[in-house]
Amino acid sequence: MTDKEIKDTVTEIWTPPTFFAGKVPQVIPGRSNNQEIKGDFPLDQIVIDQLPPGTQVHSSDRYGASAWTVTAKIAATSADGKPKFYFLKCAEGSQGKAMLHGEFNSMCELYETAPNLVPKPYTWGSLNVSNPHTWFFLSDFIEMTNQHPDPVQLCTKLVAMHQASLSNSSMFGFYVNTCQGNLAQQTSWNYSWVDYYIQLLKGAIRLNTEINGPWKNLEQRIDRLITHVVPLVLEPLESDGRTVEPCLIHGDLWDGDIGTDSQTGEIYIFDASAHYAHYEMEIAMWRGKFNKVVNSEIYLNNYLSRMGVSEPKEQFDDRSRIYSVYHTLHESACHKGSSFRQECYENLNYLIEKHAPFPEGETEVDMEKTESDDG
Repeated sequence: MTDKEIKDTVTEIWTPPTFFAGKVPQVIPGRSNNQEIKGDFPLDQIVIDQLPPGTQVHSSDRYGASAWTVTAKIAATSADGKPKFYFLKCAEGSQGKAMLHGEFNSMCELYETAPNLVPKPYTWGSLNVSNPHTWFFLSDFIEMTNQHPDPVQLCTKLVAMHQASLSNSSMFGFYVNTCQGNLAQQTSWNYSWVDYYIQLLKGAIRLNTEINGPWKNLEQRIDRLITHVVPLVLEPLESDGRTVEPCLIHGDLWDGDIGTDSQTGEIYIFDASAHYAHYEMEIAMWRGKFNKVVNSEIYLNNYLSRMGVSEPKEQFDDRSRIYSVYHTLHESACHKGSSFRQECYENLNYLIEKHAPFPEGETEVDMEKTESDDG
């Protein structure tokens, strides 16, 4: 086998991060009410000054794990004398700016719609670090348990958020290009759900090709999906008098972005990459193989029993696969291919074979041409 053939057949299995990929920003440590702040994560005075008036900060320590950012838990006392904790996330450069700008706007939109489901966001901005330029996001901190989220509570809250948001926007998209993972989604506004989905998908394949290079006949299959499968599976949502109402979705609602408050038992979602989309796109994320909890049918069934399935109902699973193609393709760009790209490819194969098979020999010819061009 050639080196390319070996690379194409070996799929790296993605696993969630268990460590900090980023480094603690090198800032001049600030002070809280002229008192020194303890801990291993020095706080920029800019962050301290953004906390509610009367806050006394005691410590700031590294907390959690992240692939592209570094995070901290800030322990403080509020003006009324009660203990209070805040969550701080920092990221570097233009990519870090895009990530945290998108996250702040996402969390604000979710919090405004469902304050019982999202930790309160406070602000985002630039630290006093010029090399590299570093950005921050600040929200409430909630201590989470390791228990699986209760499916009834999660789906009741999620459906309530989705239903409450249906009158928020007449278009699909978002105010800024939010980031799923560390890369921006193409979330500029669009009146048509089908056109908006294609807009997202084209952005994801462009990123995937730029970052990972050509792989098998992935681009050809994405083109086939857009030209032959999407009209058959997504256009019926907007045919025969049917419409798709733009719905606010979290946008990246996998296992790692759902938690249960250790004190109250309330479920929260976080680390959002929000946009207005078809609500079924939210739960299509749950079918991903990288999930170990929410891919259980009990979550899907609980959600659908409350929200219902869009018409035509018989195409629900194929729509879910199409939406999953986008999620896994975008994540493939974020994670250097890995198992996301293979999962995307498997769903593409299923959908094309079912709805619009290639003419005999067409894919093999194009594959040979790709391999020849690669040398």
